[in-house]
Amino acid sequence: MVSLFPSRLTVRNGVWVHAPDEGNDFVTRLWSRFGVRALAVGILAAGVGGGYYLGNDRSQEQGIDTRFAAEAQQAENVVLKEHHLDHESMMAQRRDAEAIAAQRAQAAAKAAAERAKRAEEASRKKREKAAEEPPPAKPYTGPIPASCNEFSGNRKIGCALLLDEGFKIDQMPCLDKLWTKESGWNEKARNDSSGAYGIPQALPGSKMATVGDDWQTSAATQIKWGLGYIEGRYDDPCGAWAHSQAEGWY
Repeated sequence: MVSLFPSRLTVRNGVWVHAPDEGNDFVTRLWSRFGVRALAVGILAAGVGGGYYLGNDRSQEQGIDTRFAAEAQQAENVVLKEHHLDHESMMAQRRDAEAIAAQRAQAAAKAAAERAKRAEEASRKKREKAAEEPPPAKPYTGPIPASCNEFSGNRKIGCALLLDEGFKIDQMPCLDKLWTKESGWNEKARNDSSGAYGIPQALPGSKMATVGDDWQTSAATQIKWGLGYIEGRYDDPCGAWAHSQAEGWY
């Protein structure tokens, strides 16, 4: 190929060499300038492209971070709301339980106050009644017979039957006083005004038939019936004697 700009021979360091002419130097310098500029433009374009993609990647990362942060905040808000609702429910249950406990305590206190009031009222009435009633007569406190041999007649029969019925001999003085007052231990004693009959003055006398048909004449039948009556109503002869002293009858 023929160069547009033929080279020239020149001596460099004692050697003939081809030296480009001015036209070739111009072309060389021109391409050199364009090459540098092209390289610079390429580098710049690559940098801009890389920066674009890097910026785009960073924008995407920032978008993902923002989305994750929003989702995390939303999840946290849901958890906090659930905790708040649980707390409110627990507090409501606690308030309800406290209200029920307070109502029960109030009801128990009211019931206790009512019981105390009734007890105080009953005690007051009992004291008033005791103040109105005469003091009960004291049971017999005299000497106690050593045995039934100290008695005779119907009294001796009465003492023996007293022991047979399970009473102790210390009850005999009370029984003696009681029936001495009622009939003088006479099995045929009759109260014309009331119709009471016999040693215990049963009213009517026919009640004593539950013990025996001979209730009109038998002291033992009358005494057995009389001891059963006393035990059922006054526990023992001394109890019957105390009532007789207080009320005039037994």
